[in-house]
Amino acid sequence: MSEQSNTPVPSPGAAPRAIAAVIPAMDEADRIAATVKSAKQIPGVDIIMVVDDGSSDDTGVRARRAGAEVVTHRKNKGKAAAMMTGAFAIRNREISDSDPNQRPNHRALLFIDGDLEDSALNTAPLAAPVLAGEADMTIAILPAQKRKGGGFGFVVGLAKKGIAELSGFDATQPLSGMRCLSREAFDTALPFAAGWGVETAMTIDVVNAGLRVEEVECDLHHRVTGKDLNAQLHRAAQYRDVARAILVRRLRAKKQNGTSPSTEKETTQ
Repeated sequence: MSEQSNTPVPSPGAAPRAIAAVIPAMDEADRIAATVKSAKQIPGVDIIMVVDDGSSDDTGVRARRAGAEVVTHRKNKGKAAAMMTGAFAIRNREISDSDPNQRPNHRALLFIDGDLEDSALNTAPLAAPVLAGEADMTIAILPAQKRKGGGFGFVVGLAKKGIAELSGFDATQPLSGMRCLSREAFDTALPFAAGWGVETAMTIDVVNAGLRVEEVECDLHHRVTGKDLNAQLHRAAQYRDVARAILVRRLRAKKQNGTSPSTEKETTQ
């Protein structure tokens, strides 16, 4: 496990007492039930929220049958939007369940990819530091995947370099989507960067806010993108979104260091 943070570190709020697993998914009908059932075994998880992001198959139906709550996007809005939809649904639940005279007890948010299947349980180590109040965000480091595939490292290299330049954080796996966030860390990262730039932007924003970030090794296995035309088009979209997220934050940093501080935020598309 590695830990890096910027200073000064703000005084942490009360550590969350429970975890909500948020699973953005599109066309994962063959894998979502196994992922949900495995996630239900994570200690501390009391809500599993699947966001069916415009699937053309029965991802939502199978997720609900497996025991998840499901929110559906009629049209695909992208991973970042699905993550926010799930987190906001959890927040609304917490507010409605709380006493009107008391602040809601917010859960930690554990973001899980829909294709992890039985290995979803192995995201449990991400939650422990957040529940203990020792970290505000944890990021999974995945082992080498058993299935062959993967790209040429261009997107990973771009994200890694951008995160280091803009926050000083040396990310081992900058595009890792399995993360656990305190509510404070989640709010700091809002609104999420569009599309596939969400993880890169989230790391930059949370580290620059002075919050505590840890990387945690997790034995996770997911579907590996191949090298065919569709896979290359997917990587091109990833590169575009990561580059845009970095550019927005680079311009923001220049503006803050130049004329006057800016609270301008990137809008999610």
